[in-house]
Amino acid sequence: MIVPFKGHKGLLVLIVVMVLLSSCGGRRAYRLHRIPPSGKEVMVASWYGEKFHGRPTASGEIFNMYDYTAAHKSLPFGTRLRITYPETGRSVVVKVNDRGPFVRGRDIDLSYAAARRIGLVKDGTGRVFVEYIGRDNSYVRPVRYNSKRGPLTVQVASFRELSNAFRLKQILEHTYDEVYLMKVWIRGERFYRVRIGRSLSLDEARRLARRLSEEGYPVLVTNYREAI
Repeated sequence: MIVPFKGHKGLLVLIVVMVLLSSCGGRRAYRLHRIPPSGKEVMVASWYGEKFHGRPTASGEIFNMYDYTAAHKSLPFGTRLRITYPETGRSVVVKVNDRGPFVRGRDIDLSYAAARRIGLVKDGTGRVFVEYIGRDNSYVRPVRYNSKRGPLTVQVASFRELSNAFRLKQILEHTYDEVYLMKVWIRGERFYRVRIGRSLSLDEARRLARRLSEEGYPVLVTNYREAI
């Protein structure tokens, strides 16, 4: 279900819930993305495509360069935005399902299809008008518990390919401390778990897990020593 944004207060509440600083899983500053009262702002957009096509996004969805999606550093997954490129006057509605761009001077990465729709592909980067439409609340993930006895850790994802696990680790490290990979073997198959926090109390793990789930990550609280 798409929940529309109703004024700047509603917008700020949504973002504040997602970015509240917790006392666990690292103390790195998490910059609040302040949305103006109008629900509109100007961002510098770039685009990405073939290099990442078919690879998992930070939300866990597979990136399809032909879908209308976007990457943003802090907006919750499932946020829907109307992007207008003033150079062409063309608009497109995208859904945030990835993190980035982690390049100075850029605010949002559009999929190839979205960039093509508004005529940004050739230019590569450009200033765009961004209007906040709402959020698909199905991206708010429930917190699952495999253990409630410490030391605890929060598992964010699991991959067969090390490169995919390492990419998500790098993305999370822009916001969280103590992000690490754990290699496990399950019925003869090798997996790489992406986890945050090595020795959390139950309260710390709950706060961190709630923060991640509000952001849109599927999270599992488990014992740090347990290779599941």
